[in-house]
Amino acid sequence: MLPLERYSLTDTERAALDILLAERGNSLSLEELYALMDEVWHQCGCSASRYDEQRYSRFYRHPIWLLNGIFIEQHAESLAHRRGIAEAIRSLQSEHVLDFGGGFGTLARLITEVSPGCKVDILDPYPPQHDIAVSKGIPTIRFISSAEDNTYDALVCTDVLEHVQDPLVLLADMIGKLRVEGHLVIYNCFYPLIACHLPSTFHFRYSFDLFCSLLGLCKTGKTKGDHATIYRKTGSIAPNWPLLREHKTMSAIAYAANQWNELHPRASRIERSFYLMKFHPKYYATRVKRVVGSLFFAP
Repeated sequence: MLPLERYSLTDTERAALDILLAERGNSLSLEELYALMDEVWHQCGCSASRYDEQRYSRFYRHPIWLLNGIFIEQHAESLAHRRGIAEAIRSLQSEHVLDFGGGFGTLARLITEVSPGCKVDILDPYPPQHDIAVSKGIPTIRFISSAEDNTYDALVCTDVLEHVQDPLVLLADMIGKLRVEGHLVIYNCFYPLIACHLPSTFHFRYSFDLFCSLLGLCKTGKTKGDHATIYRKTGSIAPNWPLLREHKTMSAIAYAANQWNELHPRASRIERSFYLMKFHPKYYATRVKRVVGSLFFAP
C-alpha cells in the first residue's frame, strides 16, 4: 500500500497520482509499476529507436517518476539496495558525494543518515519539487544544476545509463567529476525491463567494465547484496574517443551476434557471416583493419 498521505504533495501532484492509480489502486506491484511506465512512455510518443528531445523530456517530467520515487521507499528490495550503497559510501569514508540522477532523493537521505557529516549534491535534470522541499530540512543535501570536475570523493549513480542515447559520454563526464582516488558506485540495468531502457545500451551489460578501465577506473568490489559495482579512479585520463567508439562498435556487434546465435543455434557460419555483413557492415572492415595493423605496425 502506497501511503500517499505521508508525502507533502501538492493538489496537482496528488490528482495526477490518483489518475495513475485509478485502475490498479494503491497496492501496486513492481510489475504493475513497470506497466504504468510503459503506458506513459507510449502516451508521450516516445520511441527507443528515434530520439525526440521534447517527447523524452515530457516523459521524464511526468508524475510517473514521482510515483516511482514513492514506490521505491515502500519496496523492501529497492530500499535494501540503496541502503547497501549508503553503507559503501560510509565505509569509503567519503566526505563529499555527487548523487548523479538522484531523482527522488531517497539515496541521498540514506547516505546522510549513516554518514551525518557527509555532504551530498544531487544533480538531476528533472528533480521532483517534493524532494527539493523535503531536503531543505537536511543542511548537508543540496540540489545543483552543474558540478565541477575533480571535486567529489564519490559519485553514486543508479539506473541512469540505460536511459540515455550515448552512455559513454555521460560515463566520461561522471568520471571527470571525481578526484583521483575517488570512487564511482554505480548500478546499471542494461536489460529490457521497461520501454525506456534503450536497446542500444544493452550490449554494455557485457563490456561496461572494459569501458570503465579505458576511462581510468579500477574495479574494486560490489555493494552489499552484490548490487552496485564500486570502481576507483586511478588517474585523470583524457578519453580516447576513436578507441572508445571502435570498442563500442565491436561490443554492439558481439552482442547482436550472440543474440542472433541464441535465436538460431543451428545456423551455419555462412548464414552468420551474411547476417553480420547486412546488419553490421563495420564488423569485417574492423577485423581486417586490426589484422593489417598488427602485420605492419607490430613492435
